[in-house]
Amino acid sequence: MNTISIKQSNSRLLSLDILRGITIAGMIMVNNPGSWSSIYAPLRHASWHGLTPTDLVFPFFMFIMGVSTFMSLRKFNFEPSKACLWKIIRRTIVIFFIGLALGWFGQLCRGLASGENFAAAATHFDTLRILGVMQRLALSYGLAALAAVFIPHKHMVWVIVTLLAGYFLLLLFGNGFDLSEQNIIARVDNALWGPNHMYKDWTPDGQRIAFDPEGLLSTLPSVAHVLIGFLFGKLIIEYKDNNKRVEKILIWGTVLAFSGLLLQYGCPINKRIWSPTFVLTTTGFAAQLLGLLIWIIDINKKEKWSRFFHAFGVNPLFIYVLAGVLATLLGTIGIPYAGETIAVKTYFYEALLRPWAGDYFGSLLYALLFISVCWAFGYGLYKKDIYIKI
Repeated sequence: MNTISIKQSNSRLLSLDILRGITIAGMIMVNNPGSWSSIYAPLRHASWHGLTPTDLVFPFFMFIMGVSTFMSLRKFNFEPSKACLWKIIRRTIVIFFIGLALGWFGQLCRGLASGENFAAAATHFDTLRILGVMQRLALSYGLAALAAVFIPHKHMVWVIVTLLAGYFLLLLFGNGFDLSEQNIIARVDNALWGPNHMYKDWTPDGQRIAFDPEGLLSTLPSVAHVLIGFLFGKLIIEYKDNNKRVEKILIWGTVLAFSGLLLQYGCPINKRIWSPTFVLTTTGFAAQLLGLLIWIIDINKKEKWSRFFHAFGVNPLFIYVLAGVLATLLGTIGIPYAGETIAVKTYFYEALLRPWAGDYFGSLLYALLFISVCWAFGYGLYKKDIYIKI
């Protein structure tokens, strides 16, 4: 994140920033419960096939990233100029390496907490996870943005269809709907970087396997995901009247959502493999929510309730990274309690919240308090109109 700018005016739809802020707040909340064993059902990811409210936050953010990509590349007239390509490549590399740095920082802090010296804790590169949330954002943005400047926009729908249909065939003939190491997604990642650099997941029969929910192969449909958001950004620019925008956004959002829901009987909705129906359903829901927010905020001017999320929405990736660093520190810094040393997070949950709020509500309260801390940092930047850009 290497550019800090003071924003003097904002001609963008406020609802775009609010939806972006809602998704970032949601991502932080579901990533930071007081206890992973005490989470309300809607705040859990689906065990494999299926969809929960938690499964919506990441794809919603990617949808908005696609909308924002259209707005950003519009400044370059969608031409592959040197300045445009440099911006795309630089941003992709920076976001990807921020993801790697977050993973490295987590390993460093856990190593130090376990008693390793700094040199040993800082050099566990043999177990550093290669992919992750930030890395998926980077690759999806980079490939979608390059497609947007090299491929005529009138052909973009066919690019999306080809990506989703081709990926479905890979899943169908590559055990892609099975949670196993024989899944083609796991096989590709294992062949490229090996199990030590992958996320470990649990199978229904209790086996722990190397399976990355942000795998390289499953990045293909996420590129289509961003491109769908890109086309909605095009729609927003083409229709200047907000009422017409809402009408078109809701219509196409409904078409996408129903398509995904109907096609799930042949292609299950599944976040961890980013199935084509997951793409269609979540982009459809995201568009519907965006249309609703435009109607509430930009048309009816009911915006006071949304100010909390605006602080997240104007500096989304900075606050997400801040949350990752803060979560790592709270989970590894030890403090003395009851004759032993426990993590700060454990102290807050076990000693302060859980005794009077209970397991599940105490866990939720911790997540909400964590969001509030992140919001306080974001609000300070928001009040000064400071945008930290990548």
